[in-house]
Amino acid sequence: MPALSSPFSTYLPFLMIFENFIIAGCYTMIASGITYGIWQNRKAGINPVVVTIVLIFSSCALGHGMHGFGMLGFGQWARAQTLFDLMTVIVAIRFVTYYESFSVLAKIGQIAAANVELESENISLQETLLKLKQTQSQLIQTEKMTSLGQMVAGIAHEINNPVNFIHGNLRHVGVHTSELLTMMKLYQNLYPQPLPEIKAASEETDIDFIQADLPRILSSMEVGTARIRKIVLGLRNFSRKDEAEYKAVDIHEGIDSTLLILQHRLDANRERPAIEVIREYGSLPLVECYASQMNQVFLNLLANAIDAIESASVGRTWEEMEAAPGQIKIRTTSRNPNSVTIAISDNGGGVPESIRTRIFDPFFTSKEVGKGTGLGLSISQQIVTERHNGQIECCSTPGETTEFTIQIPVIQDVQQEVRETADTELQLST
Repeated sequence: MPALSSPFSTYLPFLMIFENFIIAGCYTMIASGITYGIWQNRKAGINPVVVTIVLIFSSCALGHGMHGFGMLGFGQWARAQTLFDLMTVIVAIRFVTYYESFSVLAKIGQIAAANVELESENISLQETLLKLKQTQSQLIQTEKMTSLGQMVAGIAHEINNPVNFIHGNLRHVGVHTSELLTMMKLYQNLYPQPLPEIKAASEETDIDFIQADLPRILSSMEVGTARIRKIVLGLRNFSRKDEAEYKAVDIHEGIDSTLLILQHRLDANRERPAIEVIREYGSLPLVECYASQMNQVFLNLLANAIDAIESASVGRTWEEMEAAPGQIKIRTTSRNPNSVTIAISDNGGGVPESIRTRIFDPFFTSKEVGKGTGLGLSISQQIVTERHNGQIECCSTPGETTEFTIQIPVIQDVQQEVRETADTELQLST
């Protein structure tokens, strides 16, 4: 034991010197922190109790510092330690004599606790504000889609009546025209040598061309009205209004009607050739869903695909774009009886890995200012996941393709939907 205690006693003074300097440094840091806080909040006033606390910590720091220097052999500094110790005692006594000292300390503790609670509330308020902004934007987007649906439904209704009138009467016109042409041929056969006036009029009007061309004109008109009726049907399918319950619908009809709405963007223009749409439809059962909301999802995904292809076409020559045209591929499958999968892909250059994880975030967009709100994919995800209990994923090869995959159940859990609706109504009522 003596062998062990001798070295320890040798290093003990150095340990005590080091300890005093460490304590002095700690007191200095505390005093400096409180002083900085006083300076930052100087406009609110300086409390004498807080100033007294700073003096106590400063005096303690100087006292331990002087003690350390005294142990190093600076005797004149060691005498200063006594003064600082005395100063510490005086300031401490003065601190105790402040009748409001302990109440101020209690208030400081309360303020610190209140600050922590306030920061927590601020974080909660920021999250609530973000949700409110998201909800507001979604309501605006939903209102826009509702207005678009109502407008499309109105236009489809107004077009449908006269087109049906024309299409229905074309059959009668065709029958009457055929009868008239038959009578004319019969007349020509029975009277091969007409009067000079009739012969001159026949040559002037080119009656032979009219007889050959009139059936083709009527046939073209019938094809055109049939096409218009198909367009009107697509518009009516797209503008389906949501009802209080799910409806079993044909997913392919919803996709086709959405493509019809976007047809003007798929056609060729001065900047690029037409975008090719490849449909690989599988055999799908009728799917219970909100038809117009699912059409909104298809509209958002297809519009984004068109935007990506147009962006990828910038800087390419017409020959390059014709050699590798823009393509949108739509695949539908039913891998099991309980769900269907819709995959929409494009060759618009893919999504960079740095932003792929953020594409479903509200208000996030990689498009230029004025060309995107950052809500399309966010709303689509909400419709698929929350309203239809499904999943939506994005898989991208940077520089090549992007594919969005939607999977939704064939039959929805109506009871769960009813419970959620009831809970929402209860919250609104309270």
